[in-house]
Amino acid sequence: MKTIPISFILMTTLVSCAGTSEKYNQQTSTPLTMEQTSKQDTTINFETMEVGKSPSGFTQTFTGTKQTLNWKIISDAGNKVVEQSAKNEGDYYNLLVLDKPTYENFYLSVKIKAVAGDEDQGGGLVWRYIDNNNYYIARCNPLENNFRFYKIINGNRKQVQSVDCNIKTGEWFTMTINMNGNKITCSSNGIKMIETTDDTFLNAGRVGFWTKADAQTYFDNLTISPIK
Repeated sequence: MKTIPISFILMTTLVSCAGTSEKYNQQTSTPLTMEQTSKQDTTINFETMEVGKSPSGFTQTFTGTKQTLNWKIISDAGNKVVEQSAKNEGDYYNLLVLDKPTYENFYLSVKIKAVAGDEDQGGGLVWRYIDNNNYYIARCNPLENNFRFYKIINGNRKQVQSVDCNIKTGEWFTMTINMNGNKITCSSNGIKMIETTDDTFLNAGRVGFWTKADAQTYFDNLTISPIK
């Protein structure tokens, strides 16, 4: 799983953002400029990061009334991954957002494993993120056996589409997003789940990870390939 190199632009990002990942709701509240939109491929694994620490180059934040933030690097069978371990509740969204750059049109993928959660499980990807109250999100929930695409507008979640899925708790799967203009395709393990259009967020934005309430989840191998 750990053979993917980290691009030069990511290395620059991690150096410039080191030590900021403990902050929340600050860096992620101000949109980045178009000059900070990347045209280069970016791949992030977590092998060089320290177990027990928040991942460098990311900011923990949330949507809702603040509860607990707990995104950390852990070892999963000898492989370093990011874990969301907080046991929150209700309509509270746990976010881990890449500080910079932003991305506009791209292929975005990540490996995800739902570990636990009584109220909610699983999680997904955030993209075209403006701030912690405005962004797109796709997620898979093994408790509900569904895959859904939402948009968060001014902190309010609106479901766009939902389909059945058969991802199980404790198994890794790969979520992929193809974003091009207003066209959105969401896939799981290479199978197209949702294809739609939406004009809510048309400009470049950050990308990141998302879980809800008490969903404890692992994430690994984040890859972003801009459509040139």
